[in-house]
Amino acid sequence: MRILLTGRNGQVGWELERVLPAFGGLIATDRSTLDLAAPDGLRRRVRDLKPDVIVNAAAYTAVDKAESEPKLAMQINGVAPGVLAEEAKRLDALLVHYSTDYVFDGDKASPYLEDDAPNPINVYGRSKLEGEQRIAATGCRFLMLRTSWVYAPRGKNFFLTIARKVRAGEDLRVVDDQRGVPTEAKFLAETTVAMLGANTEGLFHLVPRGDTTWHGFATQIAQRLGSGRPIQAIGSSDYPTPARRPTNSVLDNRKLSRVLARPLPAWPSLLDRCMSISE
Repeated sequence: MRILLTGRNGQVGWELERVLPAFGGLIATDRSTLDLAAPDGLRRRVRDLKPDVIVNAAAYTAVDKAESEPKLAMQINGVAPGVLAEEAKRLDALLVHYSTDYVFDGDKASPYLEDDAPNPINVYGRSKLEGEQRIAATGCRFLMLRTSWVYAPRGKNFFLTIARKVRAGEDLRVVDDQRGVPTEAKFLAETTVAMLGANTEGLFHLVPRGDTTWHGFATQIAQRLGSGRPIQAIGSSDYPTPARRPTNSVLDNRKLSRVLARPLPAWPSLLDRCMSISE
């Protein structure tokens, strides 16, 4: 089996590169060797490689910057996944693709199910929804995984930012009126492999159990670092950003839990693991 991985240098891609070889020959690419913003080159490269599985871990993830770069965000998150899906269809390959909780508007009071109607409220969310729709429209075989609040002990993410500020003794003010599910990148990669091993296809919400706010997440990080310094809880209006965020973007993972026939780990336990690696 030949596996093509995009985005090898990203948080999720880095983890995937370490677990996917168990399934076959892995061709791991980054932007220098496979540019998702260049659809013609992308199409040629896939046709040359003829993979059996395409794992698309590359994405435009700068949520606020996307507001000023909508065309680039749409090219990478919307158009490119469609190209990959068309080529997967032609090869009868499986396309594994990662999407986001930000395809939802946050108005629902309970966790979002896979068949809830998307309604993104920012450019990033709209670009990711476009990718989902283009993939589905091709009729290719796909495993589409929506996730949220991804973090890892490397790269740029909320976890590392808070940990750095806590260690420096800085005063922190963190939003407490947005709810979601912190998701460790290693957990994403491991669960993706488990789903591939079970020959799973379709749309799934891939997050651990439980949910919290950004303030709750930051507090858990600080506590694990032994900090007794309080973190001030603020509202979204006190921390304006170019892109609006959903008030509630908690994803319901029961469909995935049923397929794997086991409960998924709680997010604080995965934070413990990440902390042990980063220290």
